[in-house]
Amino acid sequence: MRTIRIGSGAGYSGDRIEPAVELAEKGNINYLVFECLAERTIAIAQNAKLNDPTKGYDPLLVERFEAVLPICKKNGIKIITNMGAANPQAGAAKVREIATRLGLGKLKIAAISGDDVVEALKVSDTKILETGAPASSMADVLVSANAYVGAAPMVEALANGADVIITGRVADPSMFLAPQIHEFGWSQDDWDKIGKGTAVGHLLECGGQVTGGYYAEPGKKDVADLARLGFPIAEVSEDGAIVITKVEGSGGKVTEHTCKEQILYEVHDPKTYLTPDVTADFSQITFTEIAPNRIKVGGVTGRARTDTFKVSVGYNDGYMGEGQISYAGPGALARAQLALDIVRERLKITGVKANELRFDLIGVNSIHADVLAPAPEPTEVRIRVTGRCDSMKEAVRIGNEVETLYTNGPASGGGATKSAKQVVAMLSALFPRDKVVPVIEYLEA
Repeated sequence: MRTIRIGSGAGYSGDRIEPAVELAEKGNINYLVFECLAERTIAIAQNAKLNDPTKGYDPLLVERFEAVLPICKKNGIKIITNMGAANPQAGAAKVREIATRLGLGKLKIAAISGDDVVEALKVSDTKILETGAPASSMADVLVSANAYVGAAPMVEALANGADVIITGRVADPSMFLAPQIHEFGWSQDDWDKIGKGTAVGHLLECGGQVTGGYYAEPGKKDVADLARLGFPIAEVSEDGAIVITKVEGSGGKVTEHTCKEQILYEVHDPKTYLTPDVTADFSQITFTEIAPNRIKVGGVTGRARTDTFKVSVGYNDGYMGEGQISYAGPGALARAQLALDIVRERLKITGVKANELRFDLIGVNSIHADVLAPAPEPTEVRIRVTGRCDSMKEAVRIGNEVETLYTNGPASGGGATKSAKQVVAMLSALFPRDKVVPVIEYLEA
C-alpha cells in the first residue's frame, strides 16, 4: 500500500520558519504545505495590493522560499501554500525570481486565483450571514470578498506537473487534501476518502498546535522543548489510513490528547464539518497511540459537499485609536484607576467623537472585567484606552490624551504608547459554487 508524507510548514502568516526547514531536511516528506492565510490577512493583503499592484502576497513569502526552496528542490518535495493571498500571480513571480537567482534549475510554478468575488458581491443579493442584509448594501465599504475554494484546482495543477503551487483563498484543509487526491487517484466524490483526507488537513493546518504548542499548560499538560517545537507530519496511505507524527528528536509531542484538541478546533458541529470538498463527519473519529509520537487516526467519514462556497467578506469599519501607560509600586492600582478617570473626563471635555470606548486595567480587568481582580493589590498595572471612531483624526486624539498623562496625570506613569489604525472587520456569506471559477496560470523557472 503506497504511503505519502505531508508536512505542515506553517500554521499562520507570521509563524516560525525553522520547523519548515527541519521538515524539508529531516522529515522525509513528499509535500510541504504552508497555511498562512487568516480571515483578516487577505483583507489586509487586498489593501496592500491596491497601494502597489506588485504586492498583496504574504510578507514572509520571500524569506520562507529562500529558506526551503533549495532543500525541497534537492529532495523532490512539492510545496503548496496560500501565501499568494490577494495576489497569487505576484507571489508566483517572486518564487520564480528566487529560484532563478539561486540557480535551482527547472521548476514549474502554478498560481491559482479566481477566489476574489468582491465585484460580484457588490451587486449581489447574497445575504450576509451575520446580519441578513444583502451584500450589495455594503458595496461602498467592502475591501475584499474571497471564496474558500477547494482542492480541485490544486489537484489539476499537480497533474500538470507543478512543483510549487501558490494560491489565494482556499480552504485550509484543502491544501493538504489535494496531494492525497492526486497521488492516490481518489474520486472527488468518494466522500469517505475525501472526509478522511480533510481530517488530515484539519489536524495539520495549524502547525504546532497539534504537536503540543497551543496544548501546553504547565503542571497540567506539560510539553517538553517548546522553544524547538517540531511541526506535524501526516502519513497517509492509499486506503485512507492516517498516522500523525513529527520529526524525530524535535520538540513538542503528538499524543491522543493533542490530536483531540486540534480536531475540535474551530469545529462547531463535528458531525457536519462543512468544507468546499466534502461534508466531513468527525463525530466517530478515533486516535490510537501506536508508538511514541505516532497517532493512528480512524473513524472519519464524509457526505456530499454543499453547492455553495463560504466567502470571507472584509469591510472598512472605522478607525481605532489606542493609548497605554504603566504604573508601578505602592498604590499602582489607585493611580491607574485615577488615570483612567482623567482620560475618560478629558475625552468628554475635548469632544472626541467615538462610537465605542474601552477603559482597561491590564492584569486586572481587561479580559474578565472584575471577575478575576487580583488580591492582594498588584504592584504594577498598565492602563489601556481604546476607541472606535469614524475618522483617523478622531482616533489619533485618543492616544494623545493618554500620552499627556506623563506630566498631567498621576505620579510615575511610564512607557506610554499610542497608535491609530483603520479597522478591517470580517463578515461571511455563502456564494453559489458555479459562480466561482478558479484560474490556473503556470510559470517556468
